[in-house]
Amino acid sequence: MATIYISIGSNINPAENIQYALQDLKQTFGEIACSTHYESKSVGFEGDNFINLVASAATELDILAVAEHLHKIEDRHGRDRSGPKFSSRSLDLDLLLYDGEIFEQGKLKIPRDEILFNAFVLRPLAELAPDLQHPVEAKTYTELWQAFDQKSQQLWPIV
Repeated sequence: MATIYISIGSNINPAENIQYALQDLKQTFGEIACSTHYESKSVGFEGDNFINLVASAATELDILAVAEHLHKIEDRHGRDRSGPKFSSRSLDLDLLLYDGEIFEQGKLKIPRDEILFNAFVLRPLAELAPDLQHPVEAKTYTELWQAFDQKSQQLWPIV
């Protein structure tokens, strides 16, 4: 069994789309653990605020099968891939980590680069897996979050 970490985000009907995504993830992977939900401004474009979190699960699926499954969940929930890379999203599911694997094939890269550059990924990941080490940086996610310029990207927990 591999432990996976998935970034979940939405800024189009986020409460509804994230709830449905979590239900879909539970149907596939069984038990999942979730970080706090965080709200943040859109990054790279002008748009509504995003709601983001990170979920973890155990799976027997390989990396490519997990990525394909996440893609299908996005599609079921109205993900429009015709627009620019940085745009509003009904649902964005990214496989961040697959155990301690380092993997790259086509557009799929594990660990995801966003872990190191986006507060809305790193903070919930550090919350969910504080002592886990980044497979390339060899630092824990807590250490990476503490070193992150937290003023550069504001986010706040949803209570």
